[in-house]
Amino acid sequence: QVQLVESGGGPVQPGGSVRLSCAASGSIGGINVMSWYRQAPGKERELVASITRGGSVTYTDSVKGRFTISSDNAKNTVYLQMNSLKPEDTAVYSCNFVLRLRFTSMYDNYWGQGTQVTVSS
Repeated sequence: QVQLVESGGGPVQPGGSVRLSCAASGSIGGINVMSWYRQAPGKERELVASITRGGSVTYTDSVKGRFTISSDNAKNTVYLQMNSLKPEDTAVYSCNFVLRLRFTSMYDNYWGQGTQVTVSS
């Protein structure tokens, strides 16, 4: 009923930039929060950045000043602009939407398929 499709990612050199996109489609009644998570090999998944429907944003400390999360509410799309990338940013990045389906009142988590970002020279 709801699909989250990610795009962007791939290999990038240290100091480079990448922009990720995640678009939600389907029977969406409302979106509360849109987030990006990442998981590096051998590590737990961590929250990278979040943005509420109202535009409030939060970032994990390690990406502050380098990453920017934004959204286009009309398109149900969230973006993550990643600048000054470091090798330790290498991970699978996944988008997460907290949303409710049309004609329902319960919010639930929906995930994108994940996209690999590899920062290496």
